Amino acid sequence: MTDQDTATFRTSQLEANDGAGHNTTANPTMGEIIASRFSRRGFLKGSLAVTAIAATVSPLALIAADEARAEDGASRFAFTEVEAGIDANHHVAEGYDADILLRWGDPLFADAPDFDPMTQTAEKQRRQFGYNNDYVGFIPLEDGSSEHGLLVVNHEYTNEHLMFPGIVKIAEGKITVSDADKERVDIEIAAHGGTIVEIRKADGKWQVVRDGAMNRRITADTEMQLTGPAAGHDRLKTAADPTGTKVLGTINNCAGGVTPWGTYMMAEENFHGYFMGELAADHPEAANYKRYGVPEGTYAWGQFYDRFDVSKGPNEPNRFGWMVEVDAMDPNSVPKKRTAMGRFKHEGAESIVSKDGRVVFYLGDDERFDYVYKFVTEGRFDPANKAANMDLLDKGTLYVAKFAEDGQLAWLPLVHGEGPLTAENGFASQADVVIETRRAGDLLEATKMDRPEDIQPNGSNGRVYVMLTNNTKRKAEQVDAANPRAENAFGHIIEIHEDGDDFAATKGTWEVLLKCGDPAVAEVGATFSSATTANGWFGMPDNCAVDAEGRLWVSTDGNSPKATGRTDGLWAVDTEGAARATSKLFYRVPVGAEMCGPLLLDDLETAFVAVQHPADGGEDWEGFGRPSYYEDLSTRWPDFNDAMPVRPSVVVITRQGGGKIAMA
Repeated sequence: MTDQDTATFRTSQLEANDGAGHNTTANPTMGEIIASRFSRRGFLKGSLAVTAIAATVSPLALIAADEARAEDGASRFAFTEVEAGIDANHHVAEGYDADILLRWGDPLFADAPDFDPMTQTAEKQRRQFGYNNDYVGFIPLEDGSSEHGLLVVNHEYTNEHLMFPGIVKIAEGKITVSDADKERVDIEIAAHGGTIVEIRKADGKWQVVRDGAMNRRITADTEMQLTGPAAGHDRLKTAADPTGTKVLGTINNCAGGVTPWGTYMMAEENFHGYFMGELAADHPEAANYKRYGVPEGTYAWGQFYDRFDVSKGPNEPNRFGWMVEVDAMDPNSVPKKRTAMGRFKHEGAESIVSKDGRVVFYLGDDERFDYVYKFVTEGRFDPANKAANMDLLDKGTLYVAKFAEDGQLAWLPLVHGEGPLTAENGFASQADVVIETRRAGDLLEATKMDRPEDIQPNGSNGRVYVMLTNNTKRKAEQVDAANPRAENAFGHIIEIHEDGDDFAATKGTWEVLLKCGDPAVAEVGATFSSATTANGWFGMPDNCAVDAEGRLWVSTDGNSPKATGRTDGLWAVDTEGAARATSKLFYRVPVGAEMCGPLLLDDLETAFVAVQHPADGGEDWEGFGRPSYYEDLSTRWPDFNDAMPVRPSVVVITRQGGGKIAMA
């Protein structure tokens, strides 16, 4: 039996990203840059609350917020706001339906078995919907269709204490979890990865097509191909793969993207948690792995599979931390890990076509004090020839962001032979640069950020929105007007404007759209407009989406009874005009859950959201007040059936009677 702290379970802690970070450079943090930028402007006056607002929002935004006080209906979002709070169920705005489309264990094929948690096996799980659904994307099966297509969903990680009966014991305030066995590990491996499934709208309701020809499960042992500059490099070769070009599986798939040519992008995030064992201090990969936190040992997979034990497979961690591209239209295609896009704890890969036809992908490295990146393809997108686009991601330029105090932004190329990225600094080739992307960013003095997560370009206004979830490790000596707390518990949203409205530009400007948290508490220094209600503010921005009208939707990860008195949810955030920085709560999740997705289809009549790890926690909720695990759950959402565990699910939201979401 393994003892664990009653405050959290092992896999929950991995997701929390609560460590101090692995960036030991002296590069300036984003908080320091924000503070320096605005303190030099000399307009910081008045009370603490006024100072905090002034320090993080432009003067034009302040004027716009003032106008919003007097202008009714200024928001571009029309719906009755949900009341913030915490309970065992989910809630959506009045006049909308929130229907469960897919739950963990739901069969995906005509011959797939029904879900039975008491007799689950890896073989069954490989034909059922996986665990902890995060990214949600849609690929139309008919040109422009918003009523028939493929839903693509990432399965980020597994929570053993919520999944498996009989493994948790609590006595005298101490939690013990049964040691893993191979059967349990194999189910976890099968529950990771992603799902591709055909869905169709009929009579106003969405349904899964279980005999869809392209339905597919991708797991943590699906064979994949390594491509791009690191493919075949000695540092990626193993005893099982002496070519360095084939790897089994993808893990910790967080956010993602759908490319302009219709392929599915899966981001590999906290891969460090899957490796155990010890690596000698003088091993050639020791410094590289330390920068990524490898091995962290959250999962016990290395007890049964040598490749997850660094002492037995020392190169295996170099084969994870990539972006994975999948041709969803071909269920027999081999997924490709595109190494040109860099190796780090990828959050997502949202893309947009630049003015000259090159494709730009925005990438966040989700750890405290790490960096924002973008990748610009060398080749140009051909909308008339899908085959010509299928290897665009093997050649291009990876950039890391440097935010200056004067509001300028520079995208610094991570190219071998340029600047410090030379053999003298340990980079013998571009393969070394992409394998050690973080160290390359360190040497270029990129800006240390507060957990960069989803980054979303907006083709309607030329802006880019960067979700910075939080950084509770900011030290007391870093407190300043722009950061009036020793721990940035609530996060920021940064808005980027690329030069010339060209997403492929190497320069731009930046502004803080929002500093998150409760604006009623002056010490927090949140900068929502005064039109935002007590239900409308949020903390911990995570995933986001820009809909067909150019409106920003933000989902959150980390709101809790202790931190905010509310669950996570989906908020509509105005970014322009008089209503700029106004936020409204549209949907909220059950206790313990994280809000993922979101996705609004082009016709704006359907929204998909992903609810992952519901019931993970309950100690701080007065409605439960104790650790939550399989036999004693803080919620049994979505089935509310004592014979069923809690089940992460994809939810589809539609307007009652039809019509566009959040439109008057």
